[in-house]
Amino acid sequence: MNTHTATRPALKFITCGSVDDGKSTLIGRLLVDSKSVLQDHLAGVQRQGETDLALLTDGLSAEREQGITIDVAYRYFSTESRKFIIGDSPGHEQYTRNMVTAASSADAAVVLVDATKLDWSTDGFNLLPQTRRHSLLLKLLRVPSIVFAINKLDAVTDASAAFVNIAGALQAFADEAGLDITAIVPVSALKGWNVVNPQPDWCNYSGPSLLQLLESLPVTAFEEEAPLAFAVQWVEKFHDSADTSQGRRVYWGRVGAGVARVGDSVRVFPSGQTAVIKQVLSSVREPIDISAGHSAGLVLDREVDISRGDWVLAQAHVAPSQTTLNVTLAWLDDEPLVAGRVYWALHGHRWVKAKVTRIVHRLDVNTLEELDATELPANAIGHVQLSLQQPLVTMPFETSRSLGSLVLVDTASHKTSAAVMVRA
Repeated sequence: MNTHTATRPALKFITCGSVDDGKSTLIGRLLVDSKSVLQDHLAGVQRQGETDLALLTDGLSAEREQGITIDVAYRYFSTESRKFIIGDSPGHEQYTRNMVTAASSADAAVVLVDATKLDWSTDGFNLLPQTRRHSLLLKLLRVPSIVFAINKLDAVTDASAAFVNIAGALQAFADEAGLDITAIVPVSALKGWNVVNPQPDWCNYSGPSLLQLLESLPVTAFEEEAPLAFAVQWVEKFHDSADTSQGRRVYWGRVGAGVARVGDSVRVFPSGQTAVIKQVLSSVREPIDISAGHSAGLVLDREVDISRGDWVLAQAHVAPSQTTLNVTLAWLDDEPLVAGRVYWALHGHRWVKAKVTRIVHRLDVNTLEELDATELPANAIGHVQLSLQQPLVTMPFETSRSLGSLVLVDTASHKTSAAVMVRA
């Protein structure tokens, strides 16, 4: 591995789209053609003398029996210019919650579109609902780079016409939805065309292969320029005065936004107490400034009552504390969401009770129309009002991922019910 590979940030991306669009096969092709699979592993995914690339990611017995992806499977590989972490997310509508989990931390997404499932020769043909739903979820979750890969073009009668027409439909949908597309690429995951190596003059496409495009994408920019927001996960008390903390408590957690620096004035939420950061420790207890996206331990200049779930914020932070939130949510539970229900809301590491006071509208993924609704069925996207039992310090999700995101959990079953994004 050369120096450039080792120093350039790894790209974390997911594949998504409708069921049987070829997501697992595409990842298998990336692994095989980039020579990231050992021969004995490759021999283990033979079926009737043929290599089943999908089996390189579909590891659960239920996945292999049914030929589908159920859980998110992560794979790692590298090229001469970059390292990659791939998340193979399921296409079935009932497993949308798993796709949301994978997308929430992704730098990029490759949305597979199966050319054989679309009536691309007809004017005004419709994209598959799950293609539209996954694309809208990627927009809501602020995934920075979205690439559409039109797959199985080797199996259609006129690959060039199919690519042009499907790409036009995808661009029209993106324009209507306000979706920023990074690129639209023709591929054949089964044949390996334009996945790793470019396929010259195929489909009248002259751009980079999918892998070449992925090698050029940026990683997600953490909110380093924002004021400090630090969610406390664990409080550690040292009794040995010779320790680096000098007997004070160390508050461990992840810097969600800003930079934790010695000498910065901070305010604790919800108590409102103030202090000054005396030390910032890395995971190996080295004193160093820690920026957003990394774990840290904070030592304050005085004893403050802080426990798991509290937030340590820059004293000048403008994030307000609120008990009423307007949110956009992706409903992930099998039971429909109805007004009046009470859930646990997880914000950082803080749990509060949240009541659904009103369902404002439901988004129609086919027409993008906002419809009046009294409930949200499984996998629906909607605008909802929440009333919190205790205030939370929040910001709009488009401004701050760390302060603008929540998870709703069913109080009885403890199932994750919704991914929530605070609205402006």
